Amino acid sequence: MTTLLRLDASANTSSSLTRALADRFIDEWRALRPQDRLIVRDVGVAPPPALSQDFLAAAFEKGARSAEQKAVLKLSDELIGELEAADVIIIAAPMYNYGMPAALKAWFDQVIRINKTFSFDLTRGDRPLEPMMNGKMLAVLTASGEFGFGPGGLNENAGHLVPHIRTCAKYLGADHIRHVGIEYQEFGDERHRASKEAAFAAIPGLVAEFSSRLSDDARAS
Repeated sequence: MTTLLRLDASANTSSSLTRALADRFIDEWRALRPQDRLIVRDVGVAPPPALSQDFLAAAFEKGARSAEQKAVLKLSDELIGELEAADVIIIAAPMYNYGMPAALKAWFDQVIRINKTFSFDLTRGDRPLEPMMNGKMLAVLTASGEFGFGPGGLNENAGHLVPHIRTCAKYLGADHIRHVGIEYQEFGDERHRASKEAAFAAIPGLVAEFSSRLSDDARAS
């Protein structure tokens, strides 16, 4: 049985485009693979805490952790457990101030942890960090008020949401990444309507692609 992890990062719970894209993804997935398991983590509604000195001390503790340190890492362990269980990760995130929402950044900070999702060894030279998971698929579903964040676009160098997620994705174990995004939200014009329509239309194909890869992997094993 395949496990999906849905991660919602929008603070908007009533009219969020990224939540709607994730809903469509899950609906299409369930229609195709109703037996699969779904884990939902809504950091938009319940953001993880920002990192603290106590967290860092506990995470980098080389000896036996105290009861207090284990308590500090309890949520991190829970979030990492959800990530480890997932074969497919769906990150639904709006662009806030040209980057990821603080709640999503806090989630990444909680799950990218030494000796849990990456190892560190200076004998590797200038690249001492190495991911400890692999083989997962990641769907990144986004919405932005402006547009043209891709290569050659008007805002090519301004969009840091998707590049940041792509950079961190290897520590999630994701080596197959697809992005579907809605643009022009602040304009509310025909370009926005067309972008939204194209994004929702792309979801069934994305689900079919991921499902096919899972089937291919199962046959290969």
